[in-house]
Amino acid sequence: MDEIDLIAIGGGSGGYTAAIRATQLGLTAAVVERDKVGGTCLHRGCIPTKAWLESAATLIRVRKAGAFGVRVENVSLDYPTVVARQKRVVETLHKSLRAVIQKHKIEIIEGEGRLLSPTQVMVGGRKLTARNIVIATGSRPREIPGLETDGTRILNSDHLLALAAPPRSILIIGAGAVGSEFASFFLDIGTEVTLIEMLPAVVPLEDPDVGKALGKALAARGANVLTSARVLTERTRVYDSRVELTVEHEGQEKQMTADVALVAVGREAVTDNLGLDKTKVQLDRGWVRVDDAYRTAEPHVYAVGDAIGGLLLAHVAAAEGFIAAEASAGKTVAKLDYNRVPRVTYTNPQVASVGMTEQQAKEAGLNAKSQRFSFKYNAMALIEDEADGFAKVVHDPDSGDLLGVHIIGPHASELISEAALARFLQASAWEVGANIHPHPTLSEVLGEAAQLSAGISIYW
Repeated sequence: MDEIDLIAIGGGSGGYTAAIRATQLGLTAAVVERDKVGGTCLHRGCIPTKAWLESAATLIRVRKAGAFGVRVENVSLDYPTVVARQKRVVETLHKSLRAVIQKHKIEIIEGEGRLLSPTQVMVGGRKLTARNIVIATGSRPREIPGLETDGTRILNSDHLLALAAPPRSILIIGAGAVGSEFASFFLDIGTEVTLIEMLPAVVPLEDPDVGKALGKALAARGANVLTSARVLTERTRVYDSRVELTVEHEGQEKQMTADVALVAVGREAVTDNLGLDKTKVQLDRGWVRVDDAYRTAEPHVYAVGDAIGGLLLAHVAAAEGFIAAEASAGKTVAKLDYNRVPRVTYTNPQVASVGMTEQQAKEAGLNAKSQRFSFKYNAMALIEDEADGFAKVVHDPDSGDLLGVHIIGPHASELISEAALARFLQASAWEVGANIHPHPTLSEVLGEAAQLSAGISIYW
């Protein structure tokens, strides 16, 4: 029987980070993975979808080239090349990740891991004993009862990435990050898009002003955006060449038809067939319950990433895996502060945020105020012809604290890191505004919004 200090069940961001950190602390570690290390993010989520979105963004930039004095003719999308490039990017990263894991002398054990007890894991016919176990089994797309996916006409995000050709039309149910990103991609390549969201705005977990702005931006590009809308699942009809949905919207029932429908209403933890019944590990609505050190009800069994719910983001899983590994090595740890985790939706325009919205801050009892600065007043945004959107800073005028930053606009995914660092350092709005931002850059938008918050802007 093999004895290992730490076994990560699941080789995604949370699992491999926990294993690597454990070896850095002098422990032995192994990763059990039933598919490929890298998990959903690398193979079916973050990386392939962003490769698609980059191809779409390049298509749009080339189509706009004439405005910059560059003449380009007969611009079109080569979808097979888009897919082939996406696969090359994924495979390059996969090979690199395997090399990093093996460099740390971590064994990658291929197969489905199942707990026999709080200290034993069975993989195939191999029984492993572990001093510590990290459950990092991730998540899968959630189904809607009555609208179950079939991989042909009713799809989830995994199915969509496997299509041989893009659909001519698509109905997207759910306008969170996944639904909105696919809506943005398909709009750019010429697919007819209908985006259906039950809540009042797209990206409903983001700042309401950002959600409204993104909804308008998608609609301006041709999307049929329906918010506060409900799909009547019992009225769904699937035919050989199309799918038909009935949607309740603005007091009316509307029938909508498209080549395919994408169900993008969230994800659920993968914990079935894991052997949790052989342990004291507890679930809460399907998610594994953990304490501040990511320890379950079993003292030497931890859980991280999508398996525990919360922010289902690869960088969150990695941070949690790091903390869990340190705790398993006996180090004193503090639970991750989720209010300093940056969140990004890679639509066109991009959405990025960190910290609280103004409403959340007020509900927490803070005297929250906000200020916005538009990209249309930013020199670099005008130079790049990407002037839609704004940066919004939420602050407490009593303490001066920076409470949150919300950005919609060009390269928001890159701009948010400054705000995340400011949150980590517990900076004030004045400090962010007083920080010198190079000119001309898009980063000045955040600086200007912070200056407005601190009352030190020379322009307004």
